[in-house]
Amino acid sequence: MALPRILEPEVMDSESDSMAYEIMDHAGPNAAFVDRLLELGAGGRMLDIGTGPGHIPVLVCQAILDCEVIAVDLAESMLAFAEEKRQANDLSSRLEFRLADAKNLPFNDQQFDTVWSNTILHHIPDPHLFLREAWRVLRPGGALLIRDLFRPDSEEELTSLVRTYAGQEAPLAQELFRASLHAALTPEELTTTAQACGLEGCVVVVDTDRHMSLQRGTVRESSC
Repeated sequence: MALPRILEPEVMDSESDSMAYEIMDHAGPNAAFVDRLLELGAGGRMLDIGTGPGHIPVLVCQAILDCEVIAVDLAESMLAFAEEKRQANDLSSRLEFRLADAKNLPFNDQQFDTVWSNTILHHIPDPHLFLREAWRVLRPGGALLIRDLFRPDSEEELTSLVRTYAGQEAPLAQELFRASLHAALTPEELTTTAQACGLEGCVVVVDTDRHMSLQRGTVRESSC
């Protein structure tokens, strides 16, 4: 039986938390995330929900040269790091960062060709609110990728994951990773939640020993 879910703060907006997350080495998981977006046919007008310090939208803009990305987060300290990356990479014409709540997005229905988020689902106390919003703003047939950690079955397994993937990080970073694993859903819980929210055509894939994805590739309209 999996560990009980223990919620962590919804918004990481302290300078210490934001800095700890910014300096952690996410290069491998971030590259894998962008590769999956490409496999799913992502493109067009894109939305990144919970962008944090903005690593992934910069990588996406570099990989998909004709895309436009709006990236949102509820933490101003995270967005400050993200804005530095946007300016350093000269992406002002294709990348925009905004302060916004994942549970109440300031966008019209069906406004984006691609919607993604990376490891923010576990921050949301009620994941239904987040998934319904992500689905609402996605156009019919658009690509969706919601990747997150998943909660392990035991405290021993959790400790092993922290040791393996954050053992060389600062104590605060190790603490944040441990809390995130405790707060994450299980693949079964994510599947049930997505079904309850009406996310048609989406599947949950276990990607690694700590990551899972709720995803749907671009659905092409058939021609008569």
